[in-house]
Amino acid sequence: MKEALLLVDLQNDYFPGGKMELNSSIDAVKNAAIVLEEFRQKQLPIIHIQHISVHPSATFFLPDTDGINIHSDVAPLPGEQVFQKNFPNSFCRTPLLNYLKENNIKKLFICGMMTHMCIDATTRAAFDYEFECIVINDACTTRALTFNGQTVPAEHVQNAFMAALGSVYAKIIPAAEVVKLI
Repeated sequence: MKEALLLVDLQNDYFPGGKMELNSSIDAVKNAAIVLEEFRQKQLPIIHIQHISVHPSATFFLPDTDGINIHSDVAPLPGEQVFQKNFPNSFCRTPLLNYLKENNIKKLFICGMMTHMCIDATTRAAFDYEFECIVINDACTTRALTFNGQTVPAEHVQNAFMAALGSVYAKIIPAAEVVKLI
């Protein structure tokens, strides 16, 4: 079964100094870089997803800003596929699905940011398109959210979404185990 690494929205705005800093973003990108290096060494397909905000009220990932650039720890090399998106779901109005089908890719290793938004939407869509999904939990991160006047800590958001995705949509494993699998 042909497999690929899907790196979603590992962009500067999510890191310290960015417009939407996430919890433990440096740790997540370091783990993503470990898996990326393994895919590169084994010459397996790598796909970078880059979010560009087009909504008029957007406050981050704005066109022509440093915030949209993919973090230097996981920056694409020549020949690695990069798709731009404008929605949380990486398949929505992008050539991603056609690319995966044309390259006979059936298994996706997914990592990136934000867990509760783009990782969730992309993983569920991939599952619906009948891909085998593996989410690299320690190469993903999110932020605290509020609901009914209460703050839900980032760690709880992360764990809840990993638990939900792991119940049906994907296998959830850390970067160190992915390196052993591929």
